[in-house]
Amino acid sequence: MEGVRASAKWFSARHQAQSRADQNVIWALKDVSFQIERGEVVGVIGRNGAGKSTLLKILSRITEPTKGRAIISGRVGSLLEVGTGFHPELTGRENIYLNAAVLGMKRVEINRKFDEIVEFAEIAKFLDTPVKRYSSGMYVRLAFAVAAHLEPEILLVDEVLAVGDAAFQTKCLGKMRDIGNSGRTVLFVSHSMSAVQRLCSRGILLESGTVKCDAPVRTAVEKYLSSNVGSTYQSVSGIVDKPTIEKASWELTGVDEITLDVSFKSPHRLCPPVLGFVVYDALGIPVFGTNPRLDPHASLPDSMQEGNVRVQISVEALRPGTYYVSLWLGDQYQDYCQVDHAIRFELKPGMLNSPVAQPHIIGSTFLKTRWQYDPQAR
Repeated sequence: MEGVRASAKWFSARHQAQSRADQNVIWALKDVSFQIERGEVVGVIGRNGAGKSTLLKILSRITEPTKGRAIISGRVGSLLEVGTGFHPELTGRENIYLNAAVLGMKRVEINRKFDEIVEFAEIAKFLDTPVKRYSSGMYVRLAFAVAAHLEPEILLVDEVLAVGDAAFQTKCLGKMRDIGNSGRTVLFVSHSMSAVQRLCSRGILLESGTVKCDAPVRTAVEKYLSSNVGSTYQSVSGIVDKPTIEKASWELTGVDEITLDVSFKSPHRLCPPVLGFVVYDALGIPVFGTNPRLDPHASLPDSMQEGNVRVQISVEALRPGTYYVSLWLGDQYQDYCQVDHAIRFELKPGMLNSPVAQPHIIGSTFLKTRWQYDPQAR
């Protein structure tokens, strides 16, 4: 009996030690389960550290899961990080053939697609240059062109497209839309809610390594934005003893006007204080914004250490919908802090004089137009 009790005590101690160790483990992903059908274009969204990139690495077979499994039916093309799968000493031409071979393409298939890849990547002049001499933008252009043109049945794209210029991002989104329309599957990770909304029909929201929401893309985006209201504080200048935005609120003060109230405190006098704001629509697209540096009418006292700033905004040009306000604080020399999505407000039909319309269909703003018809014109 003594041995049994000793054994039981040893097991209990080991079990408690294991439990303590488990509490110290941070899971990049945990209990994540979903199914994506052929031809779906799905956006994976969430804050930094939510597990988005880890998920795509598991699906790309770059990282093995500690537990569980991912079952994939079809050839996968992925673009996860700048330069993934490229050999820096090889030329652009050689890397096209190398990447294609890794994807399982035959040489005849590569030759058929080669000119199209080079034209899309816009790197013809540098095709025989080692890619280690490419800029990050050139790297991304070539990597995306290879991943998208070699006819993968499943395309995985991480935030890496943010490295490219605006024109190329638009080009890539168009290509991914074409891939989705052709019946192939796309998983797209991005912090650009407008890009996710334009491209995807379904959204998966990750939060702390778990699936917080799996729904139509608009629902997922709105849930993501609303969960971050007032939660992101950043020190822009990096100083320890920094000015802070203490609180912010809003109220509807007229048929077509809202009032923002923002309180701040600073360890030193701001000469002059500069408070800026940007209003975003429900999809995270900036609608408008201003600050005293840009607007001479946005005047504040010459010097303040703390206080409350009241800003009245005409919203008669906004359609009914949900909006967010991000704030930042600084002085004439630098910015000190910002609070993303500090305020969330909703304009309901009947509050405004503008016609009722869905913002996600024709835009968030309503501008008065003047129409004229001349039946005699030819």
